[in-house]
Amino acid sequence: MASFVRMARNLLSSSSYSHLLKDYPFAPPANKTIQNTVLQSSSIVQNNTTQQTKSKPRSESSSASVIKSYKFRCGRTSVKKGHEANATHNTAVDLALNSVVKVFTVSCSPNYLLPWQNKSQRETMGSGFVILGRKILTNAHVVADHSFVLVRKHGYPTKYRAKVKAVGHECDLAILVIENEEFWDGMIPLELGDVPFLQEAVAVVGYPQGGDNISVTKGVVSRVEPTQYVHGASQLMAIQIDAAINPGNSGGPAIMSNKVAGVAFQNLSGAENIGYIIPVPVIKHFLSGVEENGKYVGFCSLGLSCQITENVHLRNHFSMRPDMTGVLVSKINPLSDAYNVLKKDDIILSFDGVPIANDGTVPFRNRERITFDYLVTMKKPYENAIVRVLRDGQELELSVIVQPIQSLVPVHQFDKLPSYYIFAGLVFIPLTQPYLHEYGEDWYNNSPRRLCERALRELPKKANQQLVILSQVLMDDINAGYERLAELQVLKVNGTEIDNLEHLRQLIESCNTEFLRIDLDDDRVIVLNYGLAKVATSRILKRHRIPSSISVDLLATE
Repeated sequence: MASFVRMARNLLSSSSYSHLLKDYPFAPPANKTIQNTVLQSSSIVQNNTTQQTKSKPRSESSSASVIKSYKFRCGRTSVKKGHEANATHNTAVDLALNSVVKVFTVSCSPNYLLPWQNKSQRETMGSGFVILGRKILTNAHVVADHSFVLVRKHGYPTKYRAKVKAVGHECDLAILVIENEEFWDGMIPLELGDVPFLQEAVAVVGYPQGGDNISVTKGVVSRVEPTQYVHGASQLMAIQIDAAINPGNSGGPAIMSNKVAGVAFQNLSGAENIGYIIPVPVIKHFLSGVEENGKYVGFCSLGLSCQITENVHLRNHFSMRPDMTGVLVSKINPLSDAYNVLKKDDIILSFDGVPIANDGTVPFRNRERITFDYLVTMKKPYENAIVRVLRDGQELELSVIVQPIQSLVPVHQFDKLPSYYIFAGLVFIPLTQPYLHEYGEDWYNNSPRRLCERALRELPKKANQQLVILSQVLMDDINAGYERLAELQVLKVNGTEIDNLEHLRQLIESCNTEFLRIDLDDDRVIVLNYGLAKVATSRILKRHRIPSSISVDLLATE
């Protein structure tokens, strides 16, 4: 299993990673493809997901039962051709007319370089479909950073106001609700099906660019495996299909027989007729999580980074017998339960009774294999997992709690305003990957190297920890000479190490000495006369038309 950083670099440098089915604007679309940069690799350290299978009840959530549920169907390897594929196409049309809707979104993204203001408003379109419970399922990226959402039924001119009930950015799914009773007249919910096998026919339904009416395209399943989700920068199960899906299809259903096989969400850049749909197990996990908790809770992780053990000398060094297979634990996230249970250089032999191969894979279906972190994603939050390890030549069976783990540097910040604090023209912010994305599509090479490496590699040491940086200096007499210190990490305030942006604000505002000292990365120091700096802050804010020196989230903690 490749290391976190190497996988991230490979994804970023590749010219053929997956891209969102970019929702097109209200105005006629230009012949231009907007590239979306992959934010994070599929490391087991973070962003694993929990999924539920259709064939097993909630109480049977062990990884072994999951594998068995897929093997149970392996005897059926149907390939739909001719009239069968046409039947799927016709069924999809019949179902879509009373289920699939067009989603109109007005969104406004934050400006991370100027965190006190937003970027210009934009209008996009996507697709969605009705599910049980008077809910509409669509993609998270269709409604990300939304300020206004409308929905229109097929064959009707009226648009209805919709509210976003829940959003899961990691799995790129969202739930919309409409209170107007008139909308639901004649609407029929679609039923979720199962994971299709290779070469099974599917029909993708939605509202892609090129027209205003509903569109149905058909194709077959080409591949089923964990895939990089571009929007949430997570590694989840996805289904690759060869249907001709286009921008605007986002959120539309892929129908197999008379049930939903997945949700269209992204395509492969530079390739023709290679699209991806979110499979039913991911959809069911998202829906059940929202139903049980009233909100989206995230996906589970062991909090590990592992290395494959294909080299025979490596296996011999760790006393692995010829009949043993597994992966080597390289890093453990301090915020995970595994940090108290597992140790560096442990060999993980099996997870919930499923043996792990030397390349980090486990059996999936008939002669198919997937990475073992998929088994972790099948677990519910805070559920126990049984891990068998080899430690110092002895086999141990240990219990580990899987849970959602936040990264030190957030991968995305959708639907929330950036945090910032301004003092004497010094703009302090927590480091996030969206901030690095402001350096352009090639942000990995154009952004400050030190910050980029920390964003991809560094693990948190304590809860609520943030990497706080001096993003820019708003010039004034009080801070003259410090303008070249921008983009450096803040380490200490008056000798006290900071934990996060709120802690930095508290230390600055509680200063009781004549001079304020701020220690930065690279052994740089900022010293200000505290009294003069407080006076200068108000005039700098007025000069730059900044409404407040503190972001809304920090004001709420006062």
